[in-house]
Amino acid sequence: MRMSRLLVRTLREAPADAEVASHQLLVRAGFIRRLASGVYTFLPLGLRVLHNIEGIIREELDAAGCQELLLPALHPRELWEQSGRAELFGSDALPAMTVEGRGGSFVLGPTHEEVVTVTVGAEVDSYRQLPLTVYQIQVKFRDEARPRFGLLRTRELIMCDGYSFDVDKDAMQATYKVVYDAYLRIFARMGLDVSPVEAESGAIGGDVNHEFMVPSVVGEDHFVRCVACGYAANVEAATRGGFGEPAAPASDAPAVVDHHTPERPGIDQVVGFFDDTSITAADLLKSLAVVDDTGRPVLVLLPGDREARLPSGWRMFDDADFAAHPSLVKGYIGPMGQQAAGITVVADLGVTRPGGWITGANQADHHISGALLGRDFIVDEWGSYAQVVTGDSCPRCGKDVDLVRSVEAAHTFQLGTKYSSVMTGSSFVAEDGSEAIFSMGCYGMGVSRLLAVVAEEHHDDKGLAWPTGLAPFAVHLASLGTGRAPEVAEAADALYERLVAAGIEVLYDDRDVSPGVKFADADLLGIPVRLVLGAKGVARGIVEWRSRTTGEEREADLNGPVEAVVGA
Repeated sequence: MRMSRLLVRTLREAPADAEVASHQLLVRAGFIRRLASGVYTFLPLGLRVLHNIEGIIREELDAAGCQELLLPALHPRELWEQSGRAELFGSDALPAMTVEGRGGSFVLGPTHEEVVTVTVGAEVDSYRQLPLTVYQIQVKFRDEARPRFGLLRTRELIMCDGYSFDVDKDAMQATYKVVYDAYLRIFARMGLDVSPVEAESGAIGGDVNHEFMVPSVVGEDHFVRCVACGYAANVEAATRGGFGEPAAPASDAPAVVDHHTPERPGIDQVVGFFDDTSITAADLLKSLAVVDDTGRPVLVLLPGDREARLPSGWRMFDDADFAAHPSLVKGYIGPMGQQAAGITVVADLGVTRPGGWITGANQADHHISGALLGRDFIVDEWGSYAQVVTGDSCPRCGKDVDLVRSVEAAHTFQLGTKYSSVMTGSSFVAEDGSEAIFSMGCYGMGVSRLLAVVAEEHHDDKGLAWPTGLAPFAVHLASLGTGRAPEVAEAADALYERLVAAGIEVLYDDRDVSPGVKFADADLLGIPVRLVLGAKGVARGIVEWRSRTTGEEREADLNGPVEAVVGA
């Protein structure tokens, strides 16, 4: 491709709304353009990278025995009502977009579990047709509340989503491992250092799932990592270790003390109430009134210096909930006697530590100190309800863990029968002649997001630096001073034709602009190999070769074999 004919306009300054390097560089280099908030056009250079990403995905998934299909992006709303997920529309868990048409109400597909289940269910009627794994690369729509960071969080995105169908759970887990391994190979070929971590399933569902996280300074997620044993989990799923059984309260422990704490409903405000400077937020019991995913009122207890990690589907009390449960006094909640009021009390394992707690007295403007677990309050259920932080104990080996800022590149799920048990026509004849339902897996990878993830990890202060295999072109050929030296243009044209004839993808900068502009654009575009032809080089029969990634430079024989010229 001659650059004089390419639809590209490079920019010297990044747009004002571009907050991260990948967004800035992809716009400056003419790979993408913003159409609306969270909606982007892929210009020719960006589309070429996108196709290279898709090519790697297809090669690895096809080699793993997966089959590509293409499902509709427009879904009848009835399918989502059948699965029960229509109730989540409009929430952060499932920000789906809907449209009204002449044929009824439709959903612009944010994901395709319902559609693929009824599609495969209509075609498969016997265990002999299983296992079966299908995938597609297609546009998805998500009504993100706050699109940002360019392609990292958008309202319209391109995704590769795969779905496996097996006869039972054991077979599904075997298939899951095959696709999981294929994902690792895909990311390795893209030059990404990916960590698969345990995660929450969210609106997709399933028992076991993994996020494939890429450490990144601009990531909106974090995962917990133990370098000692390899434990890794998203902060929403991570747990911490090092806790024993709750200590029994001492028989001679002092009684609780009531404190008048007017207009001090917060942890920090209560800490400031006490003259004892040794008291910190860790000495207070944080009590959160929530409604769980079954509609049950629950009081969640955790140390006051910790942020809560609530299970998916749980929500905080609103004013109506507080009005319906007067035993929970907003701002002054304590766990004492809540079971008698019909409140289930659950607690983070950190609450097992010995000693008394400072907590709300269930009376406005009052707190108590010295509250003991087992004497003054009891816990119905124990779990991990506090977010893990750097320095906590690993739940597997007990060593310290750390938090890693990251970007999610993919998410895989062991769905089991979540969808096949409710979607019409999801049964087949098992080997023993009985009727059975599919055990399913789901595998999602953000294709358009990967373009930004790779750009974020492979750039420098001059521009992009694409890994080989992902770059829009393999070689960037630039001719210098062609207006004053027609022999340079002739030699560059000849080299370009030789490279193209050899099957090498070349971007030929034949524009009549200064060498400085050509070099700056070459660095910005990030093509792996740059070849430069000038008058002196043509006279000597050499071409200047440079690696975009390492900066290595050398000379190559202009008239040598093209493989030698490109590889130098």
